[in-house]
Amino acid sequence: MRPAGRGHALLLDLDGTLLDTAPDMAAALNRLRCEEGHAELAFEAIRPHVSHGGAALVRLGFGAAEPAEFERLRRRFLELYRAGLATETRLFPGFPFVLQALESAGIPWGIVTNKPGWLTTPLLAALGLASRVACVVAGDTLPERKPHPAPLLHAAALAGCEPARCVYAGDAERDIIAGRAAGMQTVAVRFGYLAQGEDPAAWRPDGIVDRPADLLDWLAPATR
Repeated sequence: MRPAGRGHALLLDLDGTLLDTAPDMAAALNRLRCEEGHAELAFEAIRPHVSHGGAALVRLGFGAAEPAEFERLRRRFLELYRAGLATETRLFPGFPFVLQALESAGIPWGIVTNKPGWLTTPLLAALGLASRVACVVAGDTLPERKPHPAPLLHAAALAGCEPARCVYAGDAERDIIAGRAAGMQTVAVRFGYLAQGEDPAAWRPDGIVDRPADLLDWLAPATR
């Protein structure tokens, strides 16, 4: 599916869309499980849950813990993850070309993530992206988080682009819900952290892409 009109800014989810953070998040979860006397989980079992954040990973790793115990585990998971934040995390293959193409064409790109800023900011700095991104809206930038549209509307304002001229891409249903509510064109990425049998078409995005380079078809002027 192709857009009826091309966008003038690209906004991206972070985990599972722009960055492949699963290796480092899975490593942190397995370190925590080892600390607690449990065997490691297979990477393939962890990967589909990474887009849903630390709390989802702790639930995966430890089930229905009591609230106080869950909070202790969640905090320790975040400590472990912060210590190895950018050990193996990389841009998804194809994104170096995409970002360069956008920048060469003068098209701003930004990030809207539910990841907290105290993790997002150092991660982007470690990967050399902090000076390149037009805007970053993290999970604690505003009182609201996705699927609320407020973070996306804030990002559009920071990028200097009307929401209707923005494209928002993500690998989770909340991304599409938020983008649609913000009046943006929405694109689901199939290379992200989808669970087995999960169908992005069910989220009703404006389009679905299989590789980062396909996002360029949604932007104007032509970047190919």
